[in-house]
Amino acid sequence: MKLPSLRDVGTEARLLLIGIPVFIWTMLPIYHMFLFAISPKEDAFAGKLWPAHPTLHNFHIVFYQQHYFLRDFWIQFWNSTVIAVSVGVLTLFIATAAAFSISRLRVPGGRWVMNLALFTYFIPAAFLAVPMYRTMGTYGLLNNHWALILAMVTISSPYAIWVLKQASDKLPVELDEAAVMDGATTLQLFRLVYVPLMMPSLVAIGTYALLLSWNEYLYAFLLLSGGKVVTVPVALGKFLVGDEAPWNYLMAAAIIYAIPPLLIYYGFRRKMSGGLTMGGVKG
Repeated sequence: MKLPSLRDVGTEARLLLIGIPVFIWTMLPIYHMFLFAISPKEDAFAGKLWPAHPTLHNFHIVFYQQHYFLRDFWIQFWNSTVIAVSVGVLTLFIATAAAFSISRLRVPGGRWVMNLALFTYFIPAAFLAVPMYRTMGTYGLLNNHWALILAMVTISSPYAIWVLKQASDKLPVELDEAAVMDGATTLQLFRLVYVPLMMPSLVAIGTYALLLSWNEYLYAFLLLSGGKVVTVPVALGKFLVGDEAPWNYLMAAAIIYAIPPLLIYYGFRRKMSGGLTMGGVKG
């Protein structure tokens, strides 16, 4: 077995010197969130590395909605789920159809449309929040789930189209030609050839759009301002309005809310990395 050279050892040591502090810095907020979640209220700000009396009572309070700010937690959780899944599905449908039309059917002006859509990213999303609010108000969609769904689809679609178009360009044209020679229609070509080959990229983009809307706060706060239609991020923000915020309940709720995207990410991480690599920069 070949022994590593001094250069290899030095390179690995430098990577560790950089990686370990970055890992610790990244994990510190997560650790403190967990620390708050398992601490009684009186021990939450004790400044200890581990609470003297760790407890799961905070999770019990959240799970059974036994606090004023948590009385509609599962309804809000359902709102977040419906909106996130809807955004993922709609973004996938729009982006897949657009990428297929631009890359495989080569519709006239398709690339211009894609580039103009990407141009919107030069404007920070926060600056578009007020115009989006006014637009949704004009069409009577405020305080309706469709307001946030349409807003998030608008934000996620340009990037999704670009990634899928780049991945689509790498598929051999001969596959399309062979399918057409066998008598396949455009819809059959899309359904039987294009979609199966693009599945890794579709999983990556669907997950991206879903997580983007799952974690959204600003647009959710503006467009879903009251009642039982709000999402969990907006509801958790209301914990901070009082002088003595129940940080232990807030952190416990945040951990529960973080579990679904964590499971989705680790369930699809290989397909996500492969799909985004397929949609990398094309030479």
